[in-house]
Amino acid sequence: MTDAVDVTLTINGERRALRIAPFETLLTSLRDRLGLTAAKRGCNQGVCGACSVLMDGRPARACLSLAADCVDQDITTVEGLSTPLALSPLQAAMVRAGAIQCGFCTPGMLISLTALLQECPQPTRDHIRTAISGNICRCTGYQKIVEAVADMVAASAA
Repeated sequence: MTDAVDVTLTINGERRALRIAPFETLLTSLRDRLGLTAAKRGCNQGVCGACSVLMDGRPARACLSLAADCVDQDITTVEGLSTPLALSPLQAAMVRAGAIQCGFCTPGMLISLTALLQECPQPTRDHIRTAISGNICRCTGYQKIVEAVADMVAASAA
């Protein structure tokens, strides 16, 4: 690789050393080099939200982020939201509500909603809708996603 750079990224709490091209996106590093395929390559222009990850707890588009610029960031992908034996409460709520159809947008939705719940543990339906407004879904119509989160929040408050 010509003009490759060595970087160490912190992904899902684990430091990962990579040799990459300086212009390589975080999405390419995650999917093609590290095998973390939850973040999807959708529009590749930062519009659809399918490639979303958390960077220092805030949603970010991996398709627009250069991997070399992410060295000092704590990156969380959907793979880091659960354990091999248990889904996160949010993931489980989405499954229970039938809020997943084709699944292409689901990782981006989960990332956006995880960030919302960290910032606002008792969001309203309007907060939920706003949080996922940057994620395009062509299958669910969004309603079951909103219901899944609202039901989970209500159950945790009870």
